[in-house]
Parts: sequence; structure tokens; C-alpha cells
Amino acid sequence: MKIYTRTGDAGKTGVIGGRVDKDDVRVEAYGTVDELNCFVGQAMGFLDAERDADLLADLLQIQHETFDCGSDLALLKQELRPYKVTAEMVDRLEAWIDKYDAETPDIQRFILPGGSQASAALHVCRTVCRRAERRVVTLARTQPINEEVRRYLNRLSDLFFTVARVANHRAGNGDVEYIRSAEVFRRKS
Repeated sequence: MKIYTRTGDAGKTGVIGGRVDKDDVRVEAYGTVDELNCFVGQAMGFLDAERDADLLADLLQIQHETFDCGSDLALLKQELRPYKVTAEMVDRLEAWIDKYDAETPDIQRFILPGGSQASAALHVCRTVCRRAERRVVTLARTQPINEEVRRYLNRLSDLFFTVARVANHRAGNGDVEYIRSAEVFRRKS
């Protein structure tokens, strides 16, 4: 099988159910999710295989699920096949956020990305995830989408924030606090 097909040379690409312009809002949405998936893989390379085995397993599952998000976003009509991203996947992300958040010290101020390579890379994942979410919001204004994808991406960016803090904590680095920030967060209860 050849990697190149030449079918996109005229600026069109295939989606599930037809062809659209390569800069179509739908392609922008699932393309940004694909970019996110790549950054997740990069972040995984900065984690310690033994110390962070749980994070690595969860991030691998997230890579599969962001592929599912992209697949749902590439679908022109739900009638063509069932959606892959479900409310249960969003619920699991919330459970992971709670689990990992319990591992970190209370946060009081805004924090800056950094501390360790893994943490910085996970913050990149967080910001790319937020951009993907914005692209999905734009898409949803004019075309039908799986609403669970939007919810999933919203929760996923929160998870990336949390696991970036976990990566720093496990590496023995504290959060890098924004020095001009007042205490803006409540203590964990």
C-alpha cells in the first residue's frame, strides 16, 4: 500500500460520509485533536516508566480515546455509524482528576507551566486540548456533533492540568507559582 494517494492534491480530504475542503471547520476540529494526541505521546516520553506507570497507562487510554474523538468529529452524519465517545468516558476522566488531585498539595495561586519536562509537556497538552475544544465549539455552531466529545475535551484539559502537577510532585518539584497572583484557590476539603 502506498502512503500517498494524490486524492488531496486539489485541497479536498475525505471524511466519513463525503469530501470537504482541507481547511473546513470539521477538519480543523479533528486535526487539532490529532495534534493533541501527538503531544500526549511526546509527554509520555518524559515520564518515568516505573514511578509513573499509572499515568502512562491512563495516557495511553487517552490516546485511544482522542482518536475516538477525532473519528466522531470526522463523521458527517450520525446515521452512518454510532458515536464512539460516551458519557461514561467523561465520568472516568472526572474520577481520574479526583484521584490524581488528591496526590498533590493544595494549590493557592495560579501556576506557570514548568518544573519538569513531563509537567511542561502535559501543560502543552492542556493548552492544545483547550484549542481543540474551541474548534469543536465552532464546529457545533453550524453542524451536528457528538456533544460528548465537547464534554470529554473540556474534562480532559482539566485532567492534563492535574497530571502536570502530579508529574512535578512525583519528580520532587513544586509548582511554579505566578508571582503576581493573589491566593485565588480554595483549599481542598
